[in-house]
This record gives sequence, structure tokens and C-alpha cells, in this order.
Amino acid sequence: MPIRVFLADDHALIRQGLKTLLERQGFQVVGEASDGQETLRSAERIQPDVAIVDISMPFMNGLDAARELKKSAPNIRTIILTQHEEDQYVTEALRAGAKGFVLKSQAADDLVHAIREVCRGSVYVSPCIPRTAVEAYLSKRYASADPLSGRERQVLQLVGEGNSTKDIASQLGISVKTAESHRTRLMKKLDIHETASLVRYAIRRGLIEA
Repeated sequence: MPIRVFLADDHALIRQGLKTLLERQGFQVVGEASDGQETLRSAERIQPDVAIVDISMPFMNGLDAARELKKSAPNIRTIILTQHEEDQYVTEALRAGAKGFVLKSQAADDLVHAIREVCRGSVYVSPCIPRTAVEAYLSKRYASADPLSGRERQVLQLVGEGNSTKDIASQLGISVKTAESHRTRLMKKLDIHETASLVRYAIRRGLIEA
């Protein structure tokens, strides 16, 4: 049976290119999504062998999608495919439960190998990624505790994307009062007191692109 792959990226052209690449190599692309929330819903329903997920997606970023998939569909192996090569993204991805980390610039060379490796139970990181990030993760030098809950990270991302509290409440299906409570609590946890600083923090965390 071919390995069943799910593609999550907010750019349709990238998904189409990946689909063509993978199908030529004998993989079966069984589903696609353009944002993090759709990724969760569809991947949980389809149960692919591998989910290839971009970091920067609307509504829920790929790192949080990987965290949620690890809890709700632990048999799915997630590979992060991104343009970001900084250490913080690699360690965040591994902490989120991703089994692979591949740069988009290296996808043609690395992605097929990454899929096969994670399906064998290995962890795969593009060879051009500095080993310091992986070594830091393995040695537990990076703090494992995230100060924010999953819901608070969602609110943070939506704030960073320019949404009002009313918009956030609507998108998350919660009351405006609850959305405001999440926003107030995350600002207190981070000791951040203005929206511009929240946006900068979200960019540093890889939740949104600059």
C-alpha cells in the first residue's frame, strides 16, 4: 500500500507542486487544507500516515496544529515544511511533536526522504539545518513549558493577524467576554501591555509572518 499523505499550506500553488512531486514518487495524496483549523478537522477524519504542514497558516499555525494532532491523532506523523530555518522554529516543531522538519528550499531533495524516514519511526531534519537546534532539544536545554495554553496561542495569533476581539470571538466560536479574558490573561502571562508588542512576540514565536 502506498504511504498516504495529507498536505496543509495556505498557498494552492505550493500544494499542487507538492502533490505532483509526491505522486510521481508513488505516494498517495489523500487530502489538503489551507489553514490550521481545516487541517485538524480533515486530518482527524482522513487519518493519513503523514501530514505535511506549513508553519505560517491562518486561524491556527502549523506548530499548534502539530500539537493538536499529536493529542487527537497520535498515529499521524507530522512533518513541518517551512521557509524558516532559525533554531527557534526547529525546537518549537520538535517540542510540538513533529517527526520531521524540512525547508521549502530543499523540498525536492529532502521531502521524499523525510516521509520515508518518519514512517520508519525516525526523526528527520533537513541536513542543512544547524545541528545546534536539534542538540539543544535533545539535551533539554530549551524549556519544555509553554506559558500559554493552546487557546491563548490561538488568540495571540489572531491578534497578530489584526483581528479585533469581536472577530476573534466569532472565529473561535466563543463569547466576546471570553475572548477578551483570554487576551488579558495571555498579556499578563507574557508581561506585555500593548498590541504592537504582542504582534512582535507572535512573529518571534513563528505564529505569524512579519
